[in-house]
Amino acid sequence: MKLPAVIRLRSAAAWWLSCAIVLCAGCATAASDGDAGRAIADGTDFSMRPGDRVTLPDRSELRYVDVVTDSRCPPEVRCVWAGDAEVAFTRTVAGAAAQSFSLHTGRGARSEDFGGRRLALVSLARGKGPQAELRLDPAP
Repeated sequence: MKLPAVIRLRSAAAWWLSCAIVLCAGCATAASDGDAGRAIADGTDFSMRPGDRVTLPDRSELRYVDVVTDSRCPPEVRCVWAGDAEVAFTRTVAGAAAQSFSLHTGRGARSEDFGGRRLALVSLARGKGPQAELRLDPAP
């Protein structure tokens, strides 16, 4: 049985509209900053990727900006020097300008003290947009 052209058009239009809504919802979700507002407590290990933002216990915002340099030795290669990766962050306290700082995997500071807390870079994955494993503790 063949459906009339009007019914076929309405069914096709409804199908395309449904697809468009699903695609738009997916794009909106992918474009949003999924970590904005994620609260981090003292004594916590957590992970971030470039562009992620988290809220610290003092209500300041920590943002993982990017990996500035990465001279680490590749995993299957034997190197004389292990190398170093520098990871850039910003910390913003309400009503103040963002403060920039970097943490390192090798040479250089692996931790930063601010607001009575210590942020430490525990590890950094390899590849594009690598995940950083961090730890937040009260400063000694």
